[in-house]
Amino acid sequence: MRILICTTQVPFTSGGAEAHIANLRAALIEHGHEAEVVAIPFQWNPPEQIVNSMLVWRMLDLRWCNGRAVDLVVGMKFPAYLVRHPRKVLWILHQHKQAYELWDTQYGDLGADEEARRIREIIVDADTRLIPEARRVFANSRTVAQRLQTYNGISAEALYHPTPRAASLRCDSYGDYILYPSRLDRLKRQDLLIRAMAQTSSGVRCVLAGGGPEEQELRKLIARLGLDDRVKLTGLVSDDELNRLYANALAIYYGPFAEDYGYVTLEAFGAGKAVVTLADSGGPTEFVRDSVNGFVVPPDPDAIALKLDLLLKRRKLAEELGREGLKSLNALELSWDKVVRKLLS
Repeated sequence: MRILICTTQVPFTSGGAEAHIANLRAALIEHGHEAEVVAIPFQWNPPEQIVNSMLVWRMLDLRWCNGRAVDLVVGMKFPAYLVRHPRKVLWILHQHKQAYELWDTQYGDLGADEEARRIREIIVDADTRLIPEARRVFANSRTVAQRLQTYNGISAEALYHPTPRAASLRCDSYGDYILYPSRLDRLKRQDLLIRAMAQTSSGVRCVLAGGGPEEQELRKLIARLGLDDRVKLTGLVSDDELNRLYANALAIYYGPFAEDYGYVTLEAFGAGKAVVTLADSGGPTEFVRDSVNGFVVPPDPDAIALKLDLLLKRRKLAEELGREGLKSLNALELSWDKVVRKLLS
């Protein structure tokens, strides 16, 4: 088959979604198909640009390329999944969350005026009417599937996939630091972990691996709380260094707000490490079972601090939870073969 994977790209930004799409293309090619990625830059500021992006995708005709028929289109991210094609399957990674659970929260950026409300209505209406055009609708997690059901009345099947670094993860030891590998962004809420560190009493350390727009604010917070000796910001690190940090961490913290899927949880389990996540973190709570392979706690620094101290004081518990995490990951039997079979079924 000749397959086009449709997605959006924020220029100069690359993350889990981009790795996900690259691996899907590779898996399709490995299964004998021709596969290519069609990506168009996405702009959300000013908000009116969102509607323009939606129109661009609706106007595309991808039935033919170079005089040859395109057999299948796989739509991935908003608004790329609005593209028209007689044989379209959706594997939805992201809707525009600003129009959904981030609306009217501290994380929202659409605004609160009448124009913002109108744009939100356009987004929700388009999703509700046009997503069902697809022959099948998959979501990359139960969290995304639940959003589709709650806001749009659309049923979707959760389809999990392996993380890009699954084969390179390992466990070397259980050190004295909690690792949080993620983009430094308000939605990832590194500030909650830093504030929790100020409440700990065990001497546990913390390593934040990644870069992003919140780096300077987080450095100021660390200095203000007097945590320079126990909280380290590494900036961007190589794959080898990140694997080493996973391998020697005491446990992994992953506390974003309303995450769609998030590789960190599965990578932590792959390294045999327990995960501390938050009750409103979304995707991670699909995999973390409280007191079985990690902890699910309220988004409160004091509650987080209690678990961090517990893990350092009871390292055997950290090891036991980590081993259960690895078992949980293996039980999922994640594979790209399974993904390809589902998408083409």
